[in-house]
Amino acid sequence: MKKVHMGLIVIISLLLIASVAWGGIWYYAQQDTVPDEVTAGGISIGGMKINEALELLDQYEKTLEQRTVKVEANGETADSKQWTVTQIGYSAEWIDVRNDLDQLRKGTVWERAKYRYHFPKQYELAQTFDRAVFEDLVNKQWGWIDKSESKDATRTITDKDEVTYKPHVDAFRIDVAALVEEVSPWVIVPSEELGKAPEASIHAKLPVGILHPKVTLEQLKDEGIERKIFEYTTDFRTSAAGRAYNVTAAANALNDWHLAPGEIFSYGKVIKLAEEKYGFKEAPVIQNGKLVPGVGGGICQVSSTLYNTIIRTGIEIVERRNHSLPVAYLPKGQDATFATGAIDFRFKNSTGKHLIIRTSVEGQKLTVKLFGTLPEDIRYDIESVTVKELPATVQQITDKSLKAGQRVVVQQGRSGTVVETYRSLIQDGKTVSRERITRDTYRAQPTIVHVGPGSSAPSATPTPKPSEQIVEDGI
Repeated sequence: MKKVHMGLIVIISLLLIASVAWGGIWYYAQQDTVPDEVTAGGISIGGMKINEALELLDQYEKTLEQRTVKVEANGETADSKQWTVTQIGYSAEWIDVRNDLDQLRKGTVWERAKYRYHFPKQYELAQTFDRAVFEDLVNKQWGWIDKSESKDATRTITDKDEVTYKPHVDAFRIDVAALVEEVSPWVIVPSEELGKAPEASIHAKLPVGILHPKVTLEQLKDEGIERKIFEYTTDFRTSAAGRAYNVTAAANALNDWHLAPGEIFSYGKVIKLAEEKYGFKEAPVIQNGKLVPGVGGGICQVSSTLYNTIIRTGIEIVERRNHSLPVAYLPKGQDATFATGAIDFRFKNSTGKHLIIRTSVEGQKLTVKLFGTLPEDIRYDIESVTVKELPATVQQITDKSLKAGQRVVVQQGRSGTVVETYRSLIQDGKTVSRERITRDTYRAQPTIVHVGPGSSAPSATPTPKPSEQIVEDGI
């Protein structure tokens, strides 16, 4: 009997222990709380009722998603736009925590107890930011800015020789990438900040870059085209139609010629351009010291008029030669001839600033104007002085059509001259310096006499050398 009694006691005890254990397991599994020491995205939810924990996580998620981003353009609130972070591509999602908390309420008592016992201690909050969404919103709001176009500054020389400027127009470009880079670190909350109350909003300035045109007002004004610094006029009213045409063609080609500082001007380039654009007509040219029929006669009136403008502004002359014969439209010593491939008129822009050459032809008068920089209190005076006379020679040529001893003057000779030209620098009305800039020789033209056979032996007419066959004042 004792053995039966002891066995019964053992069984009852085991049943009691099992019942208590089962009761403990049942109680453990039936808890509607989050296991202790559990955190989600930095928020401690351990020991909280599951519904309260879920509500807390939902509320925190909403708090993150309801944050706002305000972008202001040009600092004016009237030109601003505000979005929530979800509108610009932000999202936040708790990884597995909702599902895992829901599993605490499912399954058998043993499964629930086992799941609770092995419940993870830490959960993460996954945050994403679709930058493309934000970029698209910004472009839709302010994309019109990128359509602006820049315009170069312009300079105009009026009919009254006034230099006027029209300012440039800048274009603008929004820098969406820079804006996104600025906002991104705030949109994605750092892990160490999760769980804390986030900033509710951020204000950002719309980055707008300025796109300058190729030519700005400052650049244009820095070229130094401040005013008309000198002009010179010559007359060609006595010229025939062909010569007048050639003067006008060369003047038109020269008009608006632009020279940078240090640039060397070549009149040969002007003649090449004029020939290409307008062509030249027949007009007398100078060859071997004589006026002969040719093409392009008159082009040296343009180079000579320009030369007078240049020497009266103190600019450095590189190459210049006088005509072999004096010209009617200028004093001796103040002309500049040209011969294709042989003689050029060149000068260097030594002003330190840009130069613009303007020309006008009105009433058969040619005017060359120079625009640039020159102090108002400075001017240059030019004086040409004849220092030597060159007597004309006599050439006798036998003419069989004449009787013996008969003499006929077919060309009256003219004496030549040697001329020196001086330039004086005048400042504030006082002569600062005077220098000789040229010494020019104008050939004497011989008297040509035809004589009949049997007269005294005629002087031989020398055959011109090739170097003397150049065509001046023509092409």
